Amino acid sequence: MSGALLVAGTTSDAGKSVVTAGICRWLVRQGVSVAPFKAQNMSNNSMVTADGAEIGRAQVMQAAAARVEPEAAMNPVLLKPGGDNSSQVVVLGKPVAEVTALSYRPMKAALLEQVLDCLADLRSRFDVVVCEGAGSPTEINLRADDIANMGLATAARLPVVVVGDIDRGGVFPALYGTVALMPPEDQRLVTGFLINKFRGDVRLLTPGLERLRELTGRSVLGVLPWLSGLELDVEDSLGIADWTPAAGQPRGEDVLRVSVVRLPRLSNFTDLDALAAEPGVLVRYATRPEELADADLVVLPGTRATVADLAWLRESGLADAVLRRAAAGGALLGICGGHQMLARTITDDVESRTGTVPGLGLLPADVRFAREKTLGRPVGEALGARVQAYEIHHGIVCVDDGTEPFLDGARSGSTFGTAWHGALENDGFRRAFLTEVARISGRRFAVVPDTDFAAVREARLDRLGDLVADHADTDALWRAIEAGPPTDLPLLPPGSGFGAR
Repeated sequence: MSGALLVAGTTSDAGKSVVTAGICRWLVRQGVSVAPFKAQNMSNNSMVTADGAEIGRAQVMQAAAARVEPEAAMNPVLLKPGGDNSSQVVVLGKPVAEVTALSYRPMKAALLEQVLDCLADLRSRFDVVVCEGAGSPTEINLRADDIANMGLATAARLPVVVVGDIDRGGVFPALYGTVALMPPEDQRLVTGFLINKFRGDVRLLTPGLERLRELTGRSVLGVLPWLSGLELDVEDSLGIADWTPAAGQPRGEDVLRVSVVRLPRLSNFTDLDALAAEPGVLVRYATRPEELADADLVVLPGTRATVADLAWLRESGLADAVLRRAAAGGALLGICGGHQMLARTITDDVESRTGTVPGLGLLPADVRFAREKTLGRPVGEALGARVQAYEIHHGIVCVDDGTEPFLDGARSGSTFGTAWHGALENDGFRRAFLTEVARISGRRFAVVPDTDFAAVREARLDRLGDLVADHADTDALWRAIEAGPPTDLPLLPPGSGFGAR
């Protein structure tokens, strides 16, 4: 059996995903075959693998860091939050149920078996598997049936490294308390800590690092500095900034301003990452009508709840702002759920079960939701450029005959709609689309001809690998991966008194 490690975190968004990716990139640069793994992921940011399975986008990014093809085994359980406190359960890449938090719990025992089978399969094929936890490993209300954190670690005997985000404050009590609240069998697996997002002189932390080691018997295996631009394929829309600065100076005289409507159930928001990588393109997220006023392009992105988010769009006044914009000839792009909103009618007896509701009526099309989810990796052409993309949707958009096609969707004047995610990652298409937006808006903006988004992502992954190589105790990480946790780790109160369960 190969080596393995679980990267846990004191909180959500502590940096587990990027640390996992950084360890994967560090390992693969040592000539080690490595695979990422996340047993259970809650995220609406997903992608489709080459064989048609839907998995979390963070695991796709980590697979890229490991230089391997992503597959369903790397994220066997994906929870996609929707409306009414419900989530869609995706198992091995296919949707199997809609659940609430309470109705999901009885499913977990069977899912743990599948999770362990997937982990064992990966460990049989790779030298190392780097696992990412979910949320906190000390969610004591959920420990009894946990399959993503210490439940996984104890079942598979994984050494655990806990990541703390110092940028949030209180990192020392967070690290100590994370271990102290664990029962003994969990504490025995926690091998050490990593401190993430540190700003300043690391020597200022030395007294705290030494005292934490004295109190816990575990060392901080690295203090990773805060670096900008490392938030690749974040899982949670809470992790996206309101503004994304331009990647560089514009080539022409003007910048292009892109306003993305921040829908309540926003999904696949990484569709816009490639725009933000273009010099002279400013991307911001909008929740108020006035934030669309000066935009050269407005984007209605994907959503896990088209009908509910369309209702919010109307209640917030953003729908009227979008309609005014379209009437004035401004550029508008709808992607997947955003594309569905642009139609005349939406008939949904699957997700919202609301029947037929009016859409925005900006495209000559109607939408009907199918029970079977469409998962695919389509290839096409638009604006003279070849496009490779992926699609994840229940809604089927039926466009009127004679309408100008656009990536299996439609174009009507300056309004564009497509069900395809990832289209803007295609460099030639992105340049052509931005050139068309500049023409529509009258901006003297010119694309940079050599922006290579794949190379931008690769450089970011290398920075993550450098972060681990330069600032972590890689010898200690190796020992944990190969030998597991030390056998003499002390138990901390109050968890030390819980007794085995």
